[in-house]
Formats: sequence, structure tokens, C-alpha cells
Amino acid sequence: MLDLTQILPFMAAALALNLTPGADMTYVIARSATQGRAAGLAASFGIAAGAMGHTVLAAIGVSALLQHSETAFLAVKYAGAAYLLYLAWKAIRSGDAALATDRNLGRAGLWRVFAEGALTNLLNPKVALFILAFLPQFVDPGRGNAVVQILLLGVLFNTSGTIVNGIVACSASAAARAIGNSATFGRWLNRISALVFVGLAVRLALTERR
Repeated sequence: MLDLTQILPFMAAALALNLTPGADMTYVIARSATQGRAAGLAASFGIAAGAMGHTVLAAIGVSALLQHSETAFLAVKYAGAAYLLYLAWKAIRSGDAALATDRNLGRAGLWRVFAEGALTNLLNPKVALFILAFLPQFVDPGRGNAVVQILLLGVLFNTSGTIVNGIVACSASAAARAIGNSATFGRWLNRISALVFVGLAVRLALTERR
């Protein structure tokens, strides 16, 4: 259904967009630096799940509601900002906990990080509007069902983004491990993570639809 005339320019644009630092990449870095590579990868996959959710919504037209309803946009935006502030509070509560880069996180811990990554992405209405605006540009009505094309493009976009975030997660965790695994360093990283989450919350709260 998709051919190279669609895929090649789309993947070039997708890679350029995925390499641009943003809220998702910042979240992955924060998780990787404080909890290690496994948590960073879990966050990356969570973000991919959230973005895929936005893709499905865009494909069936639900995301258009956010574009035309100020109330819906504000509700999702402030819910996302509140959730990020909650993550900041959790980071501060971690106190003097040392980095967990030298031990495997439990399954529940990884699933929690995965869920937080997905929610952080899903509760960002700007992502929904971006996907709604970006993916349809590469849909060719003459090549079959537009919904299927959007879903396939969404999978390609998320694959590119997950690879980029995975590399970022591994790099950030390696850098944190090289610096040290002390309680003091862990405490400062938790504080920095809290500031990151607060910054992302403020940025999201100030986001405009247009």
C-alpha cells in the first residue's frame, strides 16, 4: 500500500523530527540518568505506545476534537501538566537514593516507568495535533485506505523515534554510570529530574493550540 515514493521522504522527515530534542527525549534522559538503561528503554517504549495511541486516534478522526474544541484541549493539557508535577514530586521524594545503574530493576518498576512514559505522551495534546497534521501529508488517496496508510506511517514514525530514544537512553545511562553511583550524585540527579518534570509541566501548561 505504501511505496518508496512515500516511505523515503517520510522517513527522512521523521528521523529529522525524532532527532530534535523535545519533551519525550528529555523524559528518557531523566529516567536513564537516575534509574539506568533498563528504565530509559522502558520509558522509550512507553513513549512509543503513547504515540501509537495518538496515531490510532488520528486515523479514526478523534484527535480532530482537540483541534476544534478549546475545552477538550485545555482538559488534556492541564491533566498532562498535573501528571508531570506528580512525577516531579516523586523524584524529590526519592531523596538520597543512589543510582540504580548497577542492578536490574524489578518487573513492576519497569512497567511503572513504561506506563509513565505512555501517559506523559498521551496527555500531551500537542503530540496529538502534530501527528494529526504530519502523517496525513504523506497519505496518497490513490493507494488505498487512508486509515491503513496513517496507521502504517505511524508505525514507521514510532519505530524511528524508539530507535533514537533507545540510543539516547543507553548513552545517558552510560554517562551517569561513568560519573559515579554515589548517594550524593543520585540525590542531585533526582533533583535535576524533578526540575525537568516541572519544566515540562510548565511548557505543556503554556502550550497553545495554534
